[in-house]
Amino acid sequence: MIPAALRNAVLGVLAVVLVLATTAFAPGFSSAAYTAQTVNASSSVAAAADWTPPTVAVQQPAGTLRDVVTITATASDAETGIAQVVISAQAAGATTWTTLCTDTTAPYSCTWDTRLVADGSYGLRAVATDKAGYSTTSALVAATVGNTIGVVLASPGDFAVGSVVLSTTLQNTGAGPYAVRVEYALAGTTTWTSITGCTNLAAPYSCPWDTTAKAFTNGESYDLRSAVTYNGTTTYSSVITDVMVDNSAPTTSMVDPGSPLSGTVTLTANATDSQSGVARVLIQYAPNGTSNWTTACTVTLPPYTCRFDTTGLPTGGYLFRSVATDASGQTATSAATTARTIDNTVASVAMEDPGAYLTGTATLTATANSTAGVASVAIQYAPNGTNTWTTVCTPTTAPFSCAWNTKTVADGLYDFRAILTDKTGVQKTSAVLSSRSIDNRPVRGIDVQTANGTGTAGRLDSGDMISFTYSTRMNPASLSAGWDGSATAVTLRVRDGALIGATSGDALDILRSGAAVNLGSVDLRGDYVKTKKTSQWNATMTATTVTVNGLPVTVVQVVVGTLSTGGALRTVATTAGANMIWTPSSLATDLGGTTSSIAPVTETGGLDREF
Repeated sequence: MIPAALRNAVLGVLAVVLVLATTAFAPGFSSAAYTAQTVNASSSVAAAADWTPPTVAVQQPAGTLRDVVTITATASDAETGIAQVVISAQAAGATTWTTLCTDTTAPYSCTWDTRLVADGSYGLRAVATDKAGYSTTSALVAATVGNTIGVVLASPGDFAVGSVVLSTTLQNTGAGPYAVRVEYALAGTTTWTSITGCTNLAAPYSCPWDTTAKAFTNGESYDLRSAVTYNGTTTYSSVITDVMVDNSAPTTSMVDPGSPLSGTVTLTANATDSQSGVARVLIQYAPNGTSNWTTACTVTLPPYTCRFDTTGLPTGGYLFRSVATDASGQTATSAATTARTIDNTVASVAMEDPGAYLTGTATLTATANSTAGVASVAIQYAPNGTNTWTTVCTPTTAPFSCAWNTKTVADGLYDFRAILTDKTGVQKTSAVLSSRSIDNRPVRGIDVQTANGTGTAGRLDSGDMISFTYSTRMNPASLSAGWDGSATAVTLRVRDGALIGATSGDALDILRSGAAVNLGSVDLRGDYVKTKKTSQWNATMTATTVTVNGLPVTVVQVVVGTLSTGGALRTVATTAGANMIWTPSSLATDLGGTTSSIAPVTETGGLDREF
């Protein structure tokens, strides 16, 4: 039998060991109560009733959270039970948690007014503590808060004709209800008015815009936007700018080509449209007495003229007409000419137009036809208004053309013609092409090029570039007063051709401190800004010397910066239009003071629309 004293000593040591063990290995957050114990006179040993932490999880919210929502957690503890659950939220990227509520009874939930926080991504968690003092943190649950409703108005295009369907799309919506309307304002103003028939729209939020209503002026441009009101808050879509109302078709007429017609002839039409502008003109022909119209040519830029080879058509009577289409898609057809006779049973000859300005080596071409056979075609020139004709060449086979060194004559205006001699010796003389300019001044433009930066091809935006190449070294101060060629701030301006009476595309020029830089202007041969609009960009201009064909020449480069005014921009199809034409200024001079030719310079290389 163990003596009492020894037994008590052993029990005391065991009690100490047990106490130390529970202190060393129990969780530091536990405050577990002892409910069972063994007691002797000097020591005791106790066992905890709860050694297990609780379980807790946040229920995944359904969809995007808006307004006041309920966040719920589940928690359990089989031993001592749950004392409390703390539910918290944390914005994405944040480092601190915000307590939403502390709940002590199941179900553990709280309301969260998401209108008091920013839209975006959040994390949710719950911390459960049991009655023994153990705590557990739940896994993170992702949630998205979105109280701002997205509203998008589909663009009706650059032009509005008749009744146009306007469609609004709502994003990030809930149960609703939503009050949707579409508004308009005169372009560039801020006075917004609801469009009749486009208020209190129900899903799918579409409505007709009657552009013929009294409120709208034909040829005027309007800005459009949609608005949605929900819970007293109104959200607006992005503004669609400069939608032109165009309820007028173009007008067109066919110029009588004359009769009889033979060989290659010039066909010409007239076309105008004061609203959206003429997009293209078809010139067509049909045998007399029929409606079998065939397109002879399609012209997209004025003048609406083309050369047409009649030699492939049977002899007989033909009608001619033009069909014009404006940029909004409306068409008009001219009256047909009376029957014009095509007869290629006799000789015909025509001088092809070499262009308004000739320089260096120019190609001169004639077309000729004869049922007796063509023996030769003499191509001739004479000083403008005289009969002093000089033969350049006499080709005997098609194509009837030759290269002519224009530097062999003095600069000035010249006329051209061709004389056909058939194989029977009969001669026929073409109509005269008059007043073609020969300009071989040593100072001239030789090329204009554009390049796209990092933006959209075919659209003027930051980083794009245009360069002007001269035939020699230029005096920068003649281009802009006081300029030494170093990088300087300028303004690049593009105006719709209709504003300046241009015969083809939009016009580009460069300004410095509001004054024109003496680079002249560029016909972009495409529509980069909307009808009757002007846009300007901040830009940087630099002049450098490069070597072209072994000679030092000046290249002026303008790099486009940010858009400063306007913004009614279009993106030109990379295969549309025609090569640009640069008309230099006569105020620009070389280092010796010689003025520049104003002969237009056509962009070299293929059509690329590189802006």
